[in-house]
Amino acid sequence: MQSTLKYAILSLSTIGTVSAIILYFIAQKFKVIEDPRIDDVEQVLPLANCGGCGYPGCRNFAEACVNKHDLACLYCPVGGPATMQKIAKILGLEAGEQIPMIAVVRCSGSPENRPKTTIYDSVKNCLIASSVYSGDTGCEYGCLGLGDCVASCLFDAIHINEKTSLPEVDQDKCTACNACVKACPKKIIELRKKGPKDRRVFVSCINKEKGAIARKSCKVACIACMKCQKECPFDAITVENFLAYIDFEKCKLCRKCVAVCPTSAILETNFPPKKDSELNKEPIVTQENNTNV
Repeated sequence: MQSTLKYAILSLSTIGTVSAIILYFIAQKFKVIEDPRIDDVEQVLPLANCGGCGYPGCRNFAEACVNKHDLACLYCPVGGPATMQKIAKILGLEAGEQIPMIAVVRCSGSPENRPKTTIYDSVKNCLIASSVYSGDTGCEYGCLGLGDCVASCLFDAIHINEKTSLPEVDQDKCTACNACVKACPKKIIELRKKGPKDRRVFVSCINKEKGAIARKSCKVACIACMKCQKECPFDAITVENFLAYIDFEKCKLCRKCVAVCPTSAILETNFPPKKDSELNKEPIVTQENNTNV
């Protein structure tokens, strides 16, 4: 009996020892040696894990910075240029210049402009609501106002205005992480260039119905009248699918399109009041910054 027990213990010990040796050699053969600079880069990141950089988390972004050996196409929107400069210093590289971006809400369909036609009494979730019906107004493209964008923002940079029932972006808090853009099932939020002095001009409408139908649903809808496109001296405006769009890369902020829009669908933000005499004045483009003066 004792000999059998000793044999069993000896056998198990031998098997365990042999298995441990095998596992050790396997681990040594297939072990992954991680670049220690990944930890250094991760430490200077904001660790928000928001995904705004295009990677699942800050650790993944740090690995990309180390492994790609080029920061031109890499950018942390939360940390901004200061963080990218720190990363560049750690890796001995140059940080690529990035245009500051901000989330923009392209819908002005407040109850005053877009009257409700039905009453929604269910789960307060835009994704769920958009999957079961087109909306509680005549415009099936407009904001539902249920706050998916607010819930997605990790930086408290977007809130629903109680009066307009529309989301508003806090430009001082927005990091352009793209979370609200992804969260909106209606796709009314987009990232646009911040612009000099935080000035922007954009079409605040995404309704692709014909002009008469769109205007009937919302007073400030784009009716694709083409006036803005004809007025733009920089070829920055295109009209497709009954909807105008301003290319922020080409737009020089002259605001001529704002003046001619018959429905006030084009918004201008953070501009001083413009005199009537300036509306027909040709914009002057400087070679230094390629913006209007």
